[in-house]
Amino acid sequence: MNDAAHPADELFAPLLDALPTGADRRLSQQLLRAAADLVRQQPSTLDLKIAGAALEEMGEAFAMFAGTTDVPKVTIFGSARTKEDDPLYAAARRVAEHLAEQGWMVITGAGPGIMQAGMEGAGRDHSIGVSIRLPFEQGANHVIAGDHKYVSMKYFFTRKLMLIKESKGFVCLPGGFGTLDETFELLTLTQTGKGVPVPIVFLDTPGDPYWETVDDFVREQLVARGLVASADRHLYLITDDCRQAVDEIIGFYRNFDSLRYVGDMLIVRLHHRPTEQQMAQLNEQFGHLSTSGVIRVVEPFEPERREQDRLDLARIGFPFAKHGYGDLREMIDLLNQFAEE
Repeated sequence: MNDAAHPADELFAPLLDALPTGADRRLSQQLLRAAADLVRQQPSTLDLKIAGAALEEMGEAFAMFAGTTDVPKVTIFGSARTKEDDPLYAAARRVAEHLAEQGWMVITGAGPGIMQAGMEGAGRDHSIGVSIRLPFEQGANHVIAGDHKYVSMKYFFTRKLMLIKESKGFVCLPGGFGTLDETFELLTLTQTGKGVPVPIVFLDTPGDPYWETVDDFVREQLVARGLVASADRHLYLITDDCRQAVDEIIGFYRNFDSLRYVGDMLIVRLHHRPTEQQMAQLNEQFGHLSTSGVIRVVEPFEPERREQDRLDLARIGFPFAKHGYGDLREMIDLLNQFAEE
């Protein structure tokens, strides 16, 4: 952010003076300056409506999620048109129920179909709803309607942000354009590193290979044409087994905890410190992800110590070229296997 004086700084000074110094204060100043610059540009009425409504509803969603910060969450995507007697409806209920039993909260779009099934499985206390206001839908389903863990959004782009930002795992069931849009945006974010690595499950039911067909398209058209890497197919797991879907979500964090960048160095935080033999195996299979040197065990870096960021965890680090996220996803799978040895 440019530290030079801004015409609006004096106007916002009382508000900023009430905030503590540090990154949050600088980011708050950046937000206020951006809003002031937008108004000074005298945009069209429509542009002002879009910007104002988007910021307002994001603020409402941030406030809603604030009370569940420390609880792991999984988002379930799927069709609003799925009927209660469809095996997919039962599958969504089972997966959500099993995850809720493990202490996870379930986020859905709060509508009917798969969204309602997920919330029925998780129960109201373990459900969070982020709906979209559409002329042909009636609002939130009966599970989450009236709950404080529910927010309604005007725009699809803000809604998708909230459905993705808070979750540590995703279960995608068959659906139409909206479900495919949400699923492929999730894959895009993960493939490009705009989102952190997460477990993504494509859940079918026996004898109904919806996602197998989608994967065939990815393999036969996208991979074959060089439009995506073959390793990008490792970003998701296809299964028709609800228990395997749950194990994939929970097992992803068996050893892996989180990652962050310190400069060009990618730091992967783990619950178990790798042995020398495991590090040798890691470098043999994934050493190509490092732009220089080897993948190595590291101690917390200064920014991590200053922020008290997960200092109790073991770490590995390497300069990452910020591509090959499918391979990075495979590397996390191997790190999770180390926890079983």
